Amino acid sequence: MTALIRWTRHAGLAIALAVSATSTAGAMQQGDPSGGDVTEQDVAASNEKIAQAYGALVQMWTADFNALGTRFAAPGIARYRGAVRTSCGVMPGNNAMYCPSRNTIYFDEVFVARQARNAARDLGTDGDMVAVGIIAHEMGHAVAAQLGEDSRVPYENEATADCLSGAFAQYAKKQGQLEKGDLEEAFYGMAAAGDPTPQPTGNPRYDARVIRMVALMGHGTRDQRMANFKAGYDGGAGACLESFR
Repeated sequence: MTALIRWTRHAGLAIALAVSATSTAGAMQQGDPSGGDVTEQDVAASNEKIAQAYGALVQMWTADFNALGTRFAAPGIARYRGAVRTSCGVMPGNNAMYCPSRNTIYFDEVFVARQARNAARDLGTDGDMVAVGIIAHEMGHAVAAQLGEDSRVPYENEATADCLSGAFAQYAKKQGQLEKGDLEEAFYGMAAAGDPTPQPTGNPRYDARVIRMVALMGHGTRDQRMANFKAGYDGGAGACLESFR
């Protein structure tokens, strides 16, 4: 298990409360935390943007829940490297996940920084909206769960979270916080995280069953994920959840 740092929100800022480590494997090494593709500076920049976005996300959803006459219990946010044991099981590297039993968003900080760096390289931008989109997606799971609008079908939950991520982008635009290239970065992130197309085996019945299973259990194809994000960006939270309609 590598280093885990828990963040909470205080006076609009995300601050580190505690740091624990069970091995030196998670120690931060200056300039090369992940084999050379990202640096400590990349990770720090990504974490700073996430801290800012976290505060804005909490502000947005608190106001929206208040308008519904209810209270939003802002999830905690915890960054890690490699893997971390949580009450929702072991969180592997290269991942981000909302844990409902702890009401906490966990994310591998090197993985998220890498996604932002890839976008920056391919799009010629700073890539930061990819990192923000990952956290906004996980916050979307928290929002849906607290409103009792989570589904037994995994794909439907993922589609809702993508849509709510788009709703946050709409909010950011209204607040004048979207930068040039942010939407392109958001779509890049959705496309990059799309489920791969199952490769046919030549057995029609088996292939059809696999396709059905992926459609129910996955996050969605690149086109589905981009479409779900766009629905939230165009229509706000009302396009994603019954509670806001």
